[in-house]
Amino acid sequence: MIAAIWLDVLDEIARTCSAHGRGDLLQTVRQKRVQLLDPRLRVLIIGESHQGKSQLINAIINAPACPVGDGRTTVLPTVVQHAEVPSAAVVQAPPATPGRSAGSAVPVTTERIPVPLDKVAAGVAGTLGRRAGGGAAHVEIGLPRALLGTGLVLVDTPGTDEVAALGAAGPTAAPAWADTVLLVSDSTRELSAGELTMLLHLARSHPNVVVVQTKTDLVPDWRAVAERNRQHLADAGVPAPVIPVSAVLRLRAAVVDDRELNAESGFPLLIARLQRDLAGKSDRLARAAVGVVARTVVEQLAAPLRAELASQEAEEQSGPISRLHAAQREVDELRRCSMRWQNTLADEMADLLSDIEYDLRDRTRQILRQVDEAFDEADPLVGWDAFQEWLERSLVEAAEANHEWLVQRCDWAARRVADTFARYGGDVLPPWSLATPPDLADRLPEIERPQIDRFTPSQKLITGMRGSYGGLLMVGLATTLAGMPMINPLSIGVGALFGGKSIHDESRQLLRRRQATVKTAIQRHVDDFFVRVTKERRDGARQVQRMLRDHFSALTEELQEAIIRSFRSAKQAADTDAAARDQRQREIRLKMTRLATLFEQAQQLTGGRPAPASLGPRA
Repeated sequence: MIAAIWLDVLDEIARTCSAHGRGDLLQTVRQKRVQLLDPRLRVLIIGESHQGKSQLINAIINAPACPVGDGRTTVLPTVVQHAEVPSAAVVQAPPATPGRSAGSAVPVTTERIPVPLDKVAAGVAGTLGRRAGGGAAHVEIGLPRALLGTGLVLVDTPGTDEVAALGAAGPTAAPAWADTVLLVSDSTRELSAGELTMLLHLARSHPNVVVVQTKTDLVPDWRAVAERNRQHLADAGVPAPVIPVSAVLRLRAAVVDDRELNAESGFPLLIARLQRDLAGKSDRLARAAVGVVARTVVEQLAAPLRAELASQEAEEQSGPISRLHAAQREVDELRRCSMRWQNTLADEMADLLSDIEYDLRDRTRQILRQVDEAFDEADPLVGWDAFQEWLERSLVEAAEANHEWLVQRCDWAARRVADTFARYGGDVLPPWSLATPPDLADRLPEIERPQIDRFTPSQKLITGMRGSYGGLLMVGLATTLAGMPMINPLSIGVGALFGGKSIHDESRQLLRRRQATVKTAIQRHVDDFFVRVTKERRDGARQVQRMLRDHFSALTEELQEAIIRSFRSAKQAADTDAAARDQRQREIRLKMTRLATLFEQAQQLTGGRPAPASLGPRA
């Protein structure tokens, strides 16, 4: 009934391994079941080299089973068990094949090579009975000893400083297949760092570990060493007792049949511990072993589940939900981009119209300034044709330069608006063309020749006669007082002088009137030119504005349609993924809850221990 309790838990662990598809763990659990149902107590003796492991086995059974002495080193694991007739043999497995793993359920046929009893040392050293190219090998020694007849099996192992190396000789020397593990360390020193590391690994994977401190006969203060070793174990959290022994005193006591010497050797305490373990294997040791198996299995099964749960939570941030959030951000960003490009286009075109009008006004003012400077001195009657040609050429150049600047500013405005779409990549500039028209000169208003008054000879004669009459009359009257006639040479000369001055003054006044008339006509013509060209520039700018507006509106609609399709696809994928992920998370949590329940059942066999960290409160 007692065995049925832990057997039920062990079988449940096996079923759980099978349900999770872990054939390797299932094979391990099945082998542990066979081991725990075996009435024999398998004791594994491990430790570093030259610590007295082989001598310890000899002292336990009071027989020279394992070879000891200088130059003799255990190379092959040695199994010492009961036999009616003393015997020895090397047991070797076939070479490992790629199709068979260490935990394979395929039966393995071993080869037994008998070894003479006087050649056991060579067999243990690996120089006799072991075939080259074979698999893992060990030596089996059978002796008719009462202690062994109770079911005690002792396994001597090669010296090692790492637990990982214990599996190199096959399952015979593996702690996982032992009921009790004795770590041997002599009294000449405290436990080394390698031994403490080994004990830490053993304590986690094995429920029954004992530290045997040998060679107490060589060290007077072995008790202090043992106490320090117990303190080291307590500090490391290793629940392993320390039993000091002396194989030399044990063997000597057997020869002289001295019970006090035997008690002083410490072996009665060690043997009593082994006998207690043998008697309690089917209950206490089995419960503890099942608890360790449950911990190992649950941790290995829960680890991938926890990792998958964590990965799903990470995918929630980087998977379809993340893509949905990204698509939503793209929709919002496109909305902000639409507002930005419209504002940018309106601002740029308003600045463009203002700058283009100012540029044209400045150019026409410079032309008028040159006209004023020219006609402050020049007579419009002289060289009008050359002046008209210069004026038309200057106006055409001003219109062309202004139009060229309009083209550049329109291109600049288009690029400024296109920059707001930079995050979407690609060439978003419109395929537009705005060039200077070849018939620009023909489209400009033609200047009309102003009506200019000429100073004709008849006008000059009349003006001269009118001016000379006053001088002739004034001087003639003055000369009559002197007794001279009114018309005399002096009065005629003064009259001629006054007539010439009148002609000169009238000529200058007519020149000023002609200059003013030309300036007014040119001013009127330039104003007409400015109004017409400004109207054309405004029309061209508005045409470009409408074209850019239509282009970027179509581009916005195209991007919006693509982003909305992406948003809908991302939302559908997120909904589907969320449903599948929630379902899978529920399955994972259910499995982890079952693993936690299984672990609690196993730990109740040994009085209860905290659940593994891999299960945690989220299980």
